[in-house]
This record gives sequence, C-alpha cells and structure tokens, in this order.
Amino acid sequence: MNNYLGLLGKIHIHPLLWVIIGISVVTANFKSLFLLMLIVFVHEMGHAISAHFFSWRIKSIMLLPFGGVAEVDEHGNRPLKEEFIVVLLGPLQHLWLQGAAFILQNVNVINSSDYQLFTFYNLSILLFNLLPVWPLDGGKLLFILFSKSFAYRKAHFYMMLTSIIFLCIYVIFIVSTSPSHLNMWIITTFLIYSLYYEYKHRMYSCMRFLMERYYGKQNTIQKLKPIVVDESDLIYSVLLQFQRGCKHLIVVERNGTKVSEMDENELLHAYFANKLTDSKVGDLVYTY
Repeated sequence: MNNYLGLLGKIHIHPLLWVIIGISVVTANFKSLFLLMLIVFVHEMGHAISAHFFSWRIKSIMLLPFGGVAEVDEHGNRPLKEEFIVVLLGPLQHLWLQGAAFILQNVNVINSSDYQLFTFYNLSILLFNLLPVWPLDGGKLLFILFSKSFAYRKAHFYMMLTSIIFLCIYVIFIVSTSPSHLNMWIITTFLIYSLYYEYKHRMYSCMRFLMERYYGKQNTIQKLKPIVVDESDLIYSVLLQFQRGCKHLIVVERNGTKVSEMDENELLHAYFANKLTDSKVGDLVYTY
C-alpha cells in the first residue's frame, strides 16, 4: 500500500491546468474546478496504479485539464498487452465515476444540476481523451494498434500522420462550433505543440527504443519475425525495421541468395557497443 501511496509524490500540475484553475477562480466557478480536478485525478491514477502494478518505472505524473501524462522510463519495450491495459485504465475510471455520481444523486447526496454538470465534464473528458491524437489516450491506443503490424519507426510515423489528420478535423470543428471558447483553444494549442515536439524528437524516440531493446530486459518477445536484408544494407537501416513484441532473425542475402543469418543482438551489439554506426550488414558476416 505504501508503494502505491508513493505515487502521490510524483504528481505535478501542468501549467496549462494552472491556467484553467486561474480562469475558474476569476470567474468564481469553484464547483466546476473541483469536479474537473476530481475527474482528472482519478483518471490519471488509473494509469499510474496499473503502471505501478506492472512495475513500470514512473518518473512523474503530470495532470492536464483533460487527463494526464505519466512519464515513464520504458521506451516502447513493454509488452503491448501491458501497455494497452495501462492506457485503457485511465478512460475506464470514468465509468465507475459516472455510476457513483448516479447513485449519489438517487440518494439525494448531490442535486440534479450538480449531477448534470458532473456528467458533462466526465463524458467530455472521456470522449476527448479517446480522440486518436497524440498524446491523448486515443493516440496511444493508435500507436499500440500500429505497433502490432509495423516496425517501431513506421508505427510511430503512421500514428503521427493519423494524429495530424484528426487534429485538423478537430480544429475545423472548433472553428465551426466554438470559435470564441478560450479553454478549447488552450487545449488545442497544447495538442499542436505536443505533436510538433513528438515529430521533432521522432528519431530520438526510435533510438531510445533500440537502446532499451539492447540494454534492457528482453521479456516482451511474443513471436519470431525474420528480417531479410542484403549484405550491402546499413546496420542502422536494418535496426529501423525492428518491431515491438518480436524477436528478429536477420537473414543476410547476396544477390538474392542467402549467405548467412544472425541474431538481432549481434546487430545491436555492433551498433551500440562496437560503434559500427556506418557499417554494412555484410561487414558483420565477414567479422563473425
């Protein structure tokens, strides 16, 4: 229990949420502020508790007006099923919260207007978080979905592309329905910045994935997936074909004919330990 209570010390409030809090204080919407903070807190603790259950390395928990971001030190090498559960446990909190609010209304602990306000916030945050836009929960679920079929780099690219498309649709919707809604534009600005930041650091993200695969524990392998390459291919280009949840056997060909095969760890060792960053796969064939 003490370990789970320690998660409270990792919680931080994002400056964007402080802005929303400031607006609520200025406009005297204290009830709205309390309900908003309660929903966001429970939502994020759903992520944090499930991540802690799977022994994830949680660095911090940032609360946002529409959910939160748990900064972890895992970098894409946890089982996809684990990550799916951790991401999903945030939105699932809204279901029991809604049920609890319904019961409290029926026993006259809260009145009808408060229940309607809570329902509006609860459903709004839930549905907004499920939008397929990074870094919302919907965007993370999208990344998991793409990761089941594509290499890490491609899955990340497709996730970013889909996020940009849906964000453009969302912006058009905001312009059409609530062009003067300040809170919506603040949140939209945050999403645009988050996508830009993720795109700018896309190669860093991929490299951290490969480093974690080499230096970290290999307990996420679900299936064997050979990668057929030519001996003239760069080691780095082959590493970019690595996929989450798969163990790769590297099949090396020369003019379409198999000449050798090697374990993925040989490529990772050559790249990270031996610093063969500009070498070709064929160089390893002759070395080994």
